[in-house]
Amino acid sequence: MTAPQPVPAPNPLLSIRDLRTVFPTGAGVARAVDGLTLGVEPGETLGIVGESGSGKSVTALSILRLIRPPGRIEAGSSITFGGTDLATCDAESLRAIRGRRIGMVFQEPMTALNPVFTVGSQIAEVVRVHERTTRQAAWGRAVAMLEAVRIPASAERAHQYPHELSGGTRQRVMLAMALVMHPALLIADEPTTALDVTVQAQILALLAELQQSLGMAVLLITHDLAIIAAVASRVVVMYGGQAVEEAPVTELFAAAHHPYTEGLLRAVPRPRLPNSPAARLAEIPGSVPPATAWPAGCRFHDRCAFAWDRCRHEMPPLYAISATHASRCHLAAEPARRTAPAPTAGTPS
Repeated sequence: MTAPQPVPAPNPLLSIRDLRTVFPTGAGVARAVDGLTLGVEPGETLGIVGESGSGKSVTALSILRLIRPPGRIEAGSSITFGGTDLATCDAESLRAIRGRRIGMVFQEPMTALNPVFTVGSQIAEVVRVHERTTRQAAWGRAVAMLEAVRIPASAERAHQYPHELSGGTRQRVMLAMALVMHPALLIADEPTTALDVTVQAQILALLAELQQSLGMAVLLITHDLAIIAAVASRVVVMYGGQAVEEAPVTELFAAAHHPYTEGLLRAVPRPRLPNSPAARLAEIPGSVPPATAWPAGCRFHDRCAFAWDRCRHEMPPLYAISATHASRCHLAAEPARRTAPAPTAGTPS
């Protein structure tokens, strides 16, 4: 059986083709992102989900070329945004896009914010880097953006330092800094990590509101499928540095195809009725292999209940399940294997 590819969208805002980001280590070359292809449409929210070590955050850093040496993006990778290939463009072109047309919210605001400058001055500096304006005008933009992200007494808070603010307020400051230039794309890497559930909901609601008012696209990176379900329209599931499944969120949750995605969905906690027994969460056996030693064949085969000999030796392509749904799993070519018992180790198949 051939492996037809899903039809790509005609005019993506961001187009990543065959992205390969590597890090030399003492144990060998870590291929953190290994052949990733995806696109983000204008105005949409694309979620990237997967376990730690799957390549999600490295993807975000690669888009803005924030990979620190000796890490590097390999030749042949393409990251096209507005006609510019961010993987190969010169530093001046990259500076004109980074922070202005693409904003980013980092995973931990206490490390992303400078502790020795007030939050207002840090937001104002973004404006002054990208526009010729006075300090007073830039400060006014900063205060207005703090108001836009629902920080009370914004004029006073602008004079405070990061350590004087709560975790939720610091995350709002990060949003203000990322959005002060009204970018076309926001990359949000685990934007609600370490926040309590109530504050998480507030941040996600604010993000959705700002996205609508600014008309921007969002690339949301998270390990939490509940967040994906709440805010994303389309999702890419990553494993082993690759995209293993891509679909609209509603289709993925209703009919996931890849066994890894199915395992992630079974591990999501679900509410239960009063006095009913607690359901045991399913777990995916094993762990993500090291990026220095990806296994041959399907990278999930040693954790998969359906794996057979083909999976252990032949890398699956992204099979088209439908025009909008793709899965990197040989079960698309041999669906009868899904109900057959998995062969034991060493058994020919």
